[in-house]
Formats: sequence, structure tokens, C-alpha cells
Amino acid sequence: MKTRFILINTSHAGNVGATARAMKVMGFTDLVLVAPRWDNVLRREETIQRASGALDVLANARVVATLDEAIDGLHHLCATAMTPRDFGPPTLEPRPHFAALAAEHKHNADFGVGFLFGSERFGMRNEDVYRCHTCLSIPTDPKFGSLNLGAAVQVLAYDWREALGGLATMLPSEEIAPAAQESTPLADAQQLAGLLDHWQQSLTDIGFLDPEAPKKLMPRLNQLFNRAQVTQEEIHILRGIAKTMSQVAKTAAEKSSG
Repeated sequence: MKTRFILINTSHAGNVGATARAMKVMGFTDLVLVAPRWDNVLRREETIQRASGALDVLANARVVATLDEAIDGLHHLCATAMTPRDFGPPTLEPRPHFAALAAEHKHNADFGVGFLFGSERFGMRNEDVYRCHTCLSIPTDPKFGSLNLGAAVQVLAYDWREALGGLATMLPSEEIAPAAQESTPLADAQQLAGLLDHWQQSLTDIGFLDPEAPKKLMPRLNQLFNRAQVTQEEIHILRGIAKTMSQVAKTAAEKSSG
């Protein structure tokens, strides 16, 4: 499976380097930074020092402006947040969730998993957490549950690597078992975001959603679609429904005004 670590609004260059090091020792290389404090954070001296040899991870890392760019091509998003959000995804411990996730998609090389980490000062924004399928909570001392960003990445990287079968699975002599059968491609996070935008407009068109007071309808629909593991084909169907809703609403409005 594809694995990506995503740091959102990171403010300390050293944490970027520590993240790169934590990823490399667990065999992961895909790092994306969303709007970090420093535009040149990947080249800063503190970053390089804390990476401690994981310069290839830094060299391959990307800096993007938005979360949409960072999650492109991913299918399952894991938020990391100490405080559960109302109407947000379920809060789970990493190991049991990783075991179930890996078992379900172990033969799907195209399945993409993303781990999202918020800023050191403010954590993750509600709207970013709402987009995720689960919120991971690392078990800690109830009296002191604050983990350094690099440490949190290391813990999750280790647990995820173990769920994938451990580092032994990366040896050249190991053969990857072929998939038992072709599976229908799941929609990725970008496709799901497009669907939600389409539905928000259509639900507004038919009068079901008040854009001035949307409350938590869209985050709830986001979680519903996340749980459903919508396929790309189903995305087309659901967008077709949304398109028809808007067309019917427009026709009704034209008739009433005529």
C-alpha cells in the first residue's frame, strides 16, 4: 500500500527533520508539507541536522499550499488529534485500526493511506479532521498526553509498518502475493471532496441545505461516505444524482416564475 505522511502548518524546522528520520527507519519515503512556516524548511540547517541521514526523504518531500494537493491519490486518511471532534470520525487506537486496515487491503497496491499531523501549537483544524476516516489516539499517561511531533510520527510509523508485516517484507527475497481478484478502484480523497462540493450545491438548490446555517450536515455526509468506502464508479452515480437534483430544482423554479 502507498503510505504518505502529511504535516500541516508545521512551525518548527527540527520537527520536519525528525519526521523524515522517523519515516526512513521504518521504510517510508512519501512526505508532504502543507503550508509550513518556512518556505525553505526542507533546506534549513536545523531540518537537515535533525534528519540525521534521512536526506533522501527530504529530497523527495513536497511542499504544497493546500491539503487538497497533499491528499491527492489517497483513499484512507488518519487524523492525529488528542481531542475528539463532535461529528468527526471515530477515535481509535492505532494498532487495532492498523491491523484491520492492513488485513482488508493487503493485496491492493494502489490503495493509499495518509497520516495527517497538525501544527505544533494548534493541532489539526476541525475541517481537516472532518475529512478523515478515523482519528488516531496514541495511548499515553492521562496526566501528560502531549507527544512531540517527531515522536508521534515515529510511534505511528512503527505500528503501521508492523501492521504491514514488518521490515522483513521489504527484503528483496520476499515476494508479494498477487491479489486474489481485481477489485473495483476506490474513490480517492480528492474525488470524494469533489462529490461533497457537488452535493452541497445540489442540496442547496433543492432547499434541503441552508448555506447560511449549514450546521454539521456536510461533515456528517463526509463521514457517511468515508465509512461506505465509495468506489470511483459510485462517485459517478452519486454525482449524477446531484446533477439531476439541481436540474429538477432549476426546472421547477422556471415554471413557478413563468
